[in-house]
Amino acid sequence: MIWLGNAERVMVASLSCLQRFQAVWKRRVIIRSFKTSSELKARRVVVTGLGVVSPVGCSVYKAWSTIIQGGCGIVQLKDENYNNLPCQVAGLIQDGKDAGKFNLDSYFSKSELRSMAPATAYAIIAAQEALQDAKWFPEEEELKEATGVAVGMGMIDLVDVCETAAALQKGYNRVSPFFVPRILPNMAAGQISIRYGFRGPNHTVSTACATGAHALGDAFRFVQRGDADVMICGGAEASINPLSIAGFCRLRALSTSYNKMPEKASRPFDKDRDGFVMGEGSAMLVLEELNHAKSRGVNIYAEILGYGLSGDAHHMTAPKEDGTGAILAMSRALKDAKLKPSDIGYINAHATSTPVGDAIESRAIKTLFGPHSNKLAVSSTKGAHGHLLGAAGNLEAVFTVMACYKAWLPPTINMNQPDESADLNYVPNEKQEWVGNTKRVALKNAFGFGGTNASICISEYKEK
Repeated sequence: MIWLGNAERVMVASLSCLQRFQAVWKRRVIIRSFKTSSELKARRVVVTGLGVVSPVGCSVYKAWSTIIQGGCGIVQLKDENYNNLPCQVAGLIQDGKDAGKFNLDSYFSKSELRSMAPATAYAIIAAQEALQDAKWFPEEEELKEATGVAVGMGMIDLVDVCETAAALQKGYNRVSPFFVPRILPNMAAGQISIRYGFRGPNHTVSTACATGAHALGDAFRFVQRGDADVMICGGAEASINPLSIAGFCRLRALSTSYNKMPEKASRPFDKDRDGFVMGEGSAMLVLEELNHAKSRGVNIYAEILGYGLSGDAHHMTAPKEDGTGAILAMSRALKDAKLKPSDIGYINAHATSTPVGDAIESRAIKTLFGPHSNKLAVSSTKGAHGHLLGAAGNLEAVFTVMACYKAWLPPTINMNQPDESADLNYVPNEKQEWVGNTKRVALKNAFGFGGTNASICISEYKEK
């Protein structure tokens, strides 16, 4: 028998720990199916799950059905606190227990709701649907460690801030201990990670109206480069309140001409557009490394091919007139995907229904795509659900994924009189069948205040 001293026992224990780590890492290498850095960068990323909480429906099926049929979820704001504001319409999530509607109390206890902002609650529910769709609830620790979360939020809950400031005037003890966690932008990602035990990348983006697209693009790169095998990603927003409506009105950003006809208020690319309409909700996508998805036999909706980012370096709220920022984002997404402009058949535009922004995006598309512009379809679904700010890019990415998957192009509703410069196929008012491409490939654009831009290249999935 050999007796070991303390130093030897520590050495043996350390060696044993190292061997266990090496064994686990060896299994992960096999699961992740890469060996070199060049192979790691080439990992293909597919979409295997979708989840939606939105003004046009609180499930993927309901939301896509409403969009493709030309429906609208924008309504008049009834609360008397909006009566003296120039804009009195918004895209609200429908309350109720019917299919496609939403009731927070049926998902969370009162104590849970006290600890989280509404946007976080929306994100958790959309994530649950997406994970169920992807059939991804891993029990093994190493699979949880290979699963990450990337969820963004454009604005914190201003109602919480105002109510807490008023409470503080009555006394320190009136301030909720959950105040800070409720307003932290990363809490949606954190809550999802905690709920499911995901210990991969835990990432949050806040880039105004480009937030959701940036979260999706960042998650794509995490999977593509081997930081995770699976990512749940998207954005959430719950910013419809009198203060935020008033603030955007003071910026002259919101529609004010259709308070009595809310379903007509958001009209991207139309000559009579006069500003955007705020919306709320969340959408989540499950991104997965291709071989990982194939090994599970799960349904594949689409493939993410590329991601482009840029900055306007121009103005706080207005894009540069020549569309440079949008052109750079789209061209970089194409470069990342190793595609030519002629490979694109559809663009899901950022177009928010503002007089300036929509025209500049059209100009950017025509500049980049040149003669191929006449063969493109371009549409914006914001006429149906409004502008979800930090949750816009991800919700519209879901509709872009579905367009690639179903071969139907979602319409731009309320486009009755095209702007003089709007001479592209904007899929006006009715869906169009997607024909004419050997492979359905799309771009999803998202632009934000501060001149931040993102473009995601999404395609139908094909084996080769």
